[in-house]
Amino acid sequence: MLLIENFINGSYCAPLDSTYLDNVNPATGIVISKIPRSNKKDIDLAVQSAQAAFPNWSASSQESRFLILNKIAEGIESHLNELALAETNDTGKAISHSRQIDIPRAASNFRFFATAAMQFASESHDMPKRAINYTLRQPIGIVGCISPWNLPLYLFTWKIAPALATGNCVIAKPSELSPTTAFLLGKICKEAGLPDGVLNIIQGYGTEVGEAIIQHPDIKAISFTGGTKTGKHIATQVASKFKKLSLELGGKNPCLVFADCDYEQTLKQVVRLAFSNSGQICLCGSRILIEERIYEQFKKDFIAKVDKMLPSDPLDPDCKMGSLISNEHLNKVLNYIELAKEEGGSILSGGTQIKLSGRCEGGSFIKPCVIEGLGPDCRTNMEEIFGPVVTLQSFKTDEQALELANCSQYGLASSIWTTNLNRAHRLAEQIQTGIVWINCWLLRDLRTPFGGLNNSGVGREGGYEAMRFFTEPKNICINYNSNL
Repeated sequence: MLLIENFINGSYCAPLDSTYLDNVNPATGIVISKIPRSNKKDIDLAVQSAQAAFPNWSASSQESRFLILNKIAEGIESHLNELALAETNDTGKAISHSRQIDIPRAASNFRFFATAAMQFASESHDMPKRAINYTLRQPIGIVGCISPWNLPLYLFTWKIAPALATGNCVIAKPSELSPTTAFLLGKICKEAGLPDGVLNIIQGYGTEVGEAIIQHPDIKAISFTGGTKTGKHIATQVASKFKKLSLELGGKNPCLVFADCDYEQTLKQVVRLAFSNSGQICLCGSRILIEERIYEQFKKDFIAKVDKMLPSDPLDPDCKMGSLISNEHLNKVLNYIELAKEEGGSILSGGTQIKLSGRCEGGSFIKPCVIEGLGPDCRTNMEEIFGPVVTLQSFKTDEQALELANCSQYGLASSIWTTNLNRAHRLAEQIQTGIVWINCWLLRDLRTPFGGLNNSGVGREGGYEAMRFFTEPKNICINYNSNL
């Protein structure tokens, strides 16, 4: 059994209280490792390490940071199979998903922000014949990065890479449900030449480690991805401390399907956007809105495809859908399906627990669920389920489609499927989400801002948005006219 440790000051170490938690493979129900149950004392130790490392790291050249971060990207790529297997064993996701998406994207995150370190620039403002102003972009200091369980290394590196690229030192906390790839990243960073103390990775519960991070007076910024309830708590805690805050929270994303769409391509992609990673991606579309003229046909064809989707052993190369993250989360999803029935919904496909045989007989598997007959204001259509559950609703006009799409407390992402360019532009401007995909889904350019509105979060990640978040702007004005 693997014994996972914290990574502090460039070395692996046990938690100071020597207490550990079980890490369970959700596809088998078997404990596969022990992880530290760290606390405030471990965070204090990590902060001391970061404080010692910050002066030299913040003063290092952009080129030196580029070289190290690029080596980390290469290290991730060279350990792809090991990292992918760890990711799948932690989360129960299909091994093909880990190999083709999660781990390659983690490497891309480091490579992208390594390059950004060389390109990131500030502004100057000339006051003719009077003065010139220029802006310095300086690292904040020590920052806290807290990432979720669903895309562990993918989202862990999405925060860490820009923080390091801009000269900060990082106290990072992965989810206790998916700790292994973050643990393995420490060794990769060490081998790439990242100085000791620049990145510290602390394992444990959010209520203990995460809370210690947000409360620590020397951690000056918090970047968090996770549930809206937790995000609200963090916001209330750091407001009086005046820390910089970036929150990427939940979603209840609408998918608008119009009669003039490219039908076969749209059908294929809507199945994908609904059930990728068993619906455990904040960007998945859980509210499928279909124009009335094609509603019955699209529903029929959609269900025909969903009926063929069966969870299987995540280590099977042909697996398309693995398990949910835990038995607790499985029960939460099943409870929402029961709620949908109580609210008057009809189950058109799936929604039942699946029992596999052999290695995965104790796993947390569910057949993807399609629900019809629920209005926009019911809890099933308003609350984030974060599982393979979607609802179908019909609309007659563009205006009604927009009204249904915007009937949500969230505002993360949406997709619009139409060949009418005017409609696409008009609706994209009016829909209340931070991201709008037109005739595509999860097509990501890392230069673009990522984030949502309302209960989906505060701030933006990605590209220069992330580089700006992890720096403080300082304006300097030079008078070159002695008569002023």
